[in-house]
Amino acid sequence: MRSYRQYCSFARGLDIVGDRWILLIVRELLQGPRRYNELLHGLPGIATNLLADRLQDLVEEGVLEQRTDHTYALTTWGEGLRDVIYAVGTWARPLMGQMKRDDEFRSHWLIHPIHVLYEGVDRRRPRLNVEVNTADAPMTLESANGRVRVVPGRHPSPDVVLSGPPDGIIGVLAGKHDRPAVAKVTVKGDASKIAKLRPHAV
Repeated sequence: MRSYRQYCSFARGLDIVGDRWILLIVRELLQGPRRYNELLHGLPGIATNLLADRLQDLVEEGVLEQRTDHTYALTTWGEGLRDVIYAVGTWARPLMGQMKRDDEFRSHWLIHPIHVLYEGVDRRRPRLNVEVNTADAPMTLESANGRVRVVPGRHPSPDVVLSGPPDGIIGVLAGKHDRPAVAKVTVKGDASKIAKLRPHAV
């Protein structure tokens, strides 16, 4: 990694996480340890040798650790980048309109825009389970105790099921029904319940 050689905490931080792919690698590890091939799947477009180099750099800098079960995981210090990634995601909300034709997508990436949409605790939110089917694997949005989270897999008895393209799914969750991709979303159940989760404006 090249250094900016500046006595500034921001510059020092960028010395470690400013290179291409670094923060996306961290994004993949926010949900827990991952094997090398799992990281490759979640980082479409990265060269295998570049991923290996970036992982080695992050381990040497103390951001990641390589475990005895051959998985990579964030260290306690590396976990501090969670807020950085969510802050960038919040800042980038205006960019999350229609997907581009060559955009890649993985279902677990929904965790981050949904965190931005439903950040914090709102006690007015009802208990609700929304199953989302898009891309490579189903996910479930769970609302309980005023907090919304996303967990992998199907729900045994969802209140609402959304199926369709990811930009359409995000449009439905955000209440942006004028977006063209929303028309491609299939809804089972009462979609009006989603508005009661009170998403933040995007």
